[in-house]
Amino acid sequence: MRARLRRSSSRREDILNSEMIGHLKTLHTSAIDARNGYQEALKDAEGKGMSPLFSDMIALHETNARELARELTKANEIPDDNGSFMTVVHKTIMDVRSLFNGLDESVLPGLIDGEKRNVAKYDDAFNDAKGSPAIATLLSTQRDRIAHKIANMEMQKAAASRSTS
Repeated sequence: MRARLRRSSSRREDILNSEMIGHLKTLHTSAIDARNGYQEALKDAEGKGMSPLFSDMIALHETNARELARELTKANEIPDDNGSFMTVVHKTIMDVRSLFNGLDESVLPGLIDGEKRNVAKYDDAFNDAKGSPAIATLLSTQRDRIAHKIANMEMQKAAASRSTS
């Protein structure tokens, strides 16, 4: 009886090139920055107003960051969990908004705009992920999660506009 050779299940189906690794790092940092901004908003909201949305967005970006970090680690990269200067910007914006306007439905246009910029980053990365089916699937799944939240925020914004009219 001949012994069969088995491929290692830990072997990568695809090798990530430096451009794709760059995309994953950018998306990971964006997810960390967004999560940090939403955490600041949740803290400033003190359980009122948009707190449920902030909690949902924290969970979404935390999940995305964790999944992206896992892929970076598989590619022998060290994910940076600190975010970028944008974390400071996001936190400052939320602090200022909470001081002057509160964190109610008036923040939705800015949140929607920011999430649309995140979707555009996924689109750029997805276009370069064609040679990596596992990464393409991950990016598509994460992009769709964000797009779904954007649609929900847009409905919430429309409902708020109708109620104030």
